[in-house]
Amino acid sequence: MIKIIKNAKVYTPNYIGINDVALVGDKISSIGNDLTIPENNTVNIKVIDGEGKILVPGFIDSHVHILGGGGEGGFKTRTPEIKLTDITTGGVTTVIGCLGTDGITRNMLSLLAKARSLEEEGITAFIYSGSYRVPVVTITGDIAKDIMAIDKVIGAGEIAISDHRSSQPTVDEIKKLAADARVSGILAGKAGIINIHVGDGKGMISILKDIVESTEIPYSQFLPTHMNRNCRLFEEAIKYAKSGGNVDFTTSSDPLFWEGGEIKASEGLKKCFESGVPEERITLSSDGQGSLPMFNEKKEYIGLGVGKVTSLYSEVRDAVMLENVPLDKALKTITSNPASILKLKGKGKIQAGYDADLVLLDEGNLTIDTVIAKGQIMISAKEIKVYGTFEK
Repeated sequence: MIKIIKNAKVYTPNYIGINDVALVGDKISSIGNDLTIPENNTVNIKVIDGEGKILVPGFIDSHVHILGGGGEGGFKTRTPEIKLTDITTGGVTTVIGCLGTDGITRNMLSLLAKARSLEEEGITAFIYSGSYRVPVVTITGDIAKDIMAIDKVIGAGEIAISDHRSSQPTVDEIKKLAADARVSGILAGKAGIINIHVGDGKGMISILKDIVESTEIPYSQFLPTHMNRNCRLFEEAIKYAKSGGNVDFTTSSDPLFWEGGEIKASEGLKKCFESGVPEERITLSSDGQGSLPMFNEKKEYIGLGVGKVTSLYSEVRDAVMLENVPLDKALKTITSNPASILKLKGKGKIQAGYDADLVLLDEGNLTIDTVIAKGQIMISAKEIKVYGTFEK
């Protein structure tokens, strides 16, 4: 089927004015003014009215516990697997799945299978090999082989540093992991990224800075996340990004669960831009379906929340509506920026030849109206059209 979205205000994520966008199958075919349908047309064409709407690229969530996460409070605190509509209702059309604290009872083959199941249900999914621990858990027994041989593996993560739940990795261990991921990524045409969980520890991201300063491994090899978990780490994130690094802010968060005065992602975006951080070095991710454990001053577990993928766009919307961040800048943190950093071909932009991953927003309040993933309408007029296999 051919779909034509008519008369929408198009953000590619850069604003290009009111345009029509044609989709053929799972790709964007063309963008232009007043795209017409031939009178002798015999092809099935669906016209979507975009008047009063803003058309943006489908959102990319680069840190999602698609198998569930948690367990820090015992087996009953293991969060459940994510469902398709947990993702699509947040406008997300591409997810990167990861393991977290528990890389023992949750394993890489299950993570890969879950990613493939989400793809079969209609969205795009990739994964990181590994969990909090170093040495990393893998599918083939070697991180380089995972990246080279398995299409869905784009890097390693989430590797924990500066956290009492980490394996307390040394600089040399992270250095070796980054080197292996980098070379295999180059050979496979992938990012070979290392997704780094940064905890509340005093060391913060000193390991990453040591590696960049003492080796030829560049800043771009790392994507440290949770960089808004407290004020001192957020200030470090600004310095790190201005020095050339990429930083990721978590949107599923609660000040009750993070020590030291967590910075909301929406507020963090505004402060980063005001501080002169280049806009292409900032991403947001949800930590969706992951646990948000709360610990007391003795590092004892005392409570738990669950991350939501829907928080991703919610923080972008707050950045625009409450913090006066320009829409195009805010959108880049969940579209073109993660696509570029993670080397996701055909993702993150509205451009001819790119995947037909699109979101229509109501112009007045920026709420999500329609979600299209790989050309398939998942949500229309705020009504779910496609459910996961076991959701209904």
